[in-house]
Amino acid sequence: MTSRDQKKAVLHEKLQLLRSVTNSSALSKASIIVDASKYIQELKQKVEACKRDLAEESSLPMVTVETLEKGFWINVFSDKNCPGMLVSVLQAFQELGLDVLDATISSADSFRLEAVGGEVSR
Repeated sequence: MTSRDQKKAVLHEKLQLLRSVTNSSALSKASIIVDASKYIQELKQKVEACKRDLAEESSLPMVTVETLEKGFWINVFSDKNCPGMLVSVLQAFQELGLDVLDATISSADSFRLEAVGGEVSR
C-alpha cells in the first residue's frame, strides 16, 4: 500500500469516527464536517448554559450567628441543597473548636441548619 493510499485510509477512518461521534448520517466529507461543526456549536451552547446554571446555583448560604449565655446559636440557610453541605458545616464547627449540642436540619429542596453549641471542653 502506498503512502498516499495509507493517508487516504487514515483520513477515511477519521471521518467515519467523526461521523459516529457526532451522530451524523452524512456520507460526503463536506457534510460530515458541516455536521461536526454544528455539533461543536451545540456543545458550546450546552457548556454556556451549564456555566449560567452553576453561577445561579453557587450563591453562598446565608449564615446567622447569635451568642448565648453559654455558647452560640447558628442558622445556615441556602435556597439550593448541595451535596456535602452538612458535612462542610460540621467540619467548619470542628475546625473552630465548637461542639454542636442540638441541631435541626432540613435538606429537601433547600438547606437549613439550626444548631446550638458551645466551645469544646479541653
